[in-house]
Amino acid sequence: QGFGTGKINLGELEVVKITEFERVWSCSLLRGKAEGVTFYKPVGIPDGFFCLGYYCQPNGQPLRGYVLAARERVALSTEVYCDYDSDTDFPALRKPVNYLLIWSTDCGSGSGFFWLPNPPLGYKAMGILVTDTLDEPDVEEVRCVREDLTETCEIMDTILATDANTFQVWTTRPCKRGMFCKGVSVGTFFCCTYFISENQELEIACLKNLDPSLHAMPNLDQIHALIKHYGATVFFHPKEDCMPSSVQWFFKNGALLYKDGKVNGEPIDYLGSNLPSGGTNDGAFWIDLPRDDNARKNVRNGNLESAELYVHVKPALGGTFTDIVMWIFCPFNGPANLKIGLMNIQMNKIGQHVGDWEHFTLRISNFTGELWQVYFSQHSGGEWVDAFNLEFIEGNKPIVYSSKHGHASFPHPGIYLQGSDKLGIGIRNDTARSNYFVDSSTRYQIVAAEYLGGVVTEPCWLQYMREWGPTIVYDSRSELDKIISLLPLFVRFSVENIFDLFPTELYGEEGPTGPKEKDNWVGDERS
Repeated sequence: QGFGTGKINLGELEVVKITEFERVWSCSLLRGKAEGVTFYKPVGIPDGFFCLGYYCQPNGQPLRGYVLAARERVALSTEVYCDYDSDTDFPALRKPVNYLLIWSTDCGSGSGFFWLPNPPLGYKAMGILVTDTLDEPDVEEVRCVREDLTETCEIMDTILATDANTFQVWTTRPCKRGMFCKGVSVGTFFCCTYFISENQELEIACLKNLDPSLHAMPNLDQIHALIKHYGATVFFHPKEDCMPSSVQWFFKNGALLYKDGKVNGEPIDYLGSNLPSGGTNDGAFWIDLPRDDNARKNVRNGNLESAELYVHVKPALGGTFTDIVMWIFCPFNGPANLKIGLMNIQMNKIGQHVGDWEHFTLRISNFTGELWQVYFSQHSGGEWVDAFNLEFIEGNKPIVYSSKHGHASFPHPGIYLQGSDKLGIGIRNDTARSNYFVDSSTRYQIVAAEYLGGVVTEPCWLQYMREWGPTIVYDSRSELDKIISLLPLFVRFSVENIFDLFPTELYGEEGPTGPKEKDNWVGDERS
């Protein structure tokens, strides 16, 4: 029952989320996002807790970030901890030896000085400090963390960069992320004056959650409360003709299971109990639409009335956040709509496939129960969007826009191009609000929450690891040849060049797999 209490135990450390800040220095003359960047010192830290580093963010957005503050706990037994101000040789937290001045500048709004804590041997710095004077910070200002209580972190988004990239600032995140990973983001930033190569270890680290109980994760009742409060409304395009349905409706209305080497498919039980369970996607089985033309058309169109969201709940960032992953099933993915400059061309077959699984993810803070971000899955990638940049309906329920035919998820209505924005060439993703929608706060089924230890019974069909549709290879070249012949000479491309501008799924579709075969079932979202 540690969910939403404001504090989380990580084993030898207890951490709190600090969201109150005092401005230290800002600059708008650097090449950064929005109208410059401001650096903040966390304030209002509870007694006994210590700062681990400072915070920064681009101007022009709400001040809604956080950093963690920590205090030490000591084990009395294998399972019991108490608060303790350690004076042993190797406590969990220690003061830095001193500071290294990384960089300084005067950008017209005052001077800024960036300091990296120099940790004692066997300890790691967790963040950078910023001052507006050349005076070195007091060693009491922050604490370093014993190395075995940390994990490596990596740079993420660039917050600012000087001309020629002589100085850069990034947000950070744990290198290893996913349902079973222990890395905890501290919320601090990293900066340096040198080039950062891929997989290069940074001079600061993330925390590690060594509490196996994951006590801050929500229980089943709390999960239902979160979904009812934050469950998104998914809007489909007003011209969408490939609607979602429930999995049970799909099976009940004639979906067939095929086995390699056999001509005829067999009907699938309403619950999917006759689907092969477990294993890997070895190509031995796949699902297809009914063979009868009328039944096939009926299933292709989907059934919005039966549609529901299938929910997977899992720990994120070492159990300091909860990811509520909402999967939606569409029996059919419609043909692609291509954009080439000012021309829009509706394809006949390219982009079609049976059995489309898409998802979006609500990321909830386990400190406070707040909706922190939403992940929008978009074909082979996606994007995290902060809560303050979302559209909402009925209080705190965000809106998800599903693209026409492709069912990719987006935070706002409009046209999104998958391909080359610079050249205006790619697949169009059209989104708009309509009377076709699914309210996930009421129409959902929790299908998995492994950390609860068997509390949630997973449906039979979730264990089906093979393809939910047959493999399709399109005759893309002949269709693209026709398109190119329609273009004016001054914008005409060779077939080979235009192939490079479109996403790979334009030329063929392997049968899509179910939720458990996706990388993000265990891992983090792609971003």
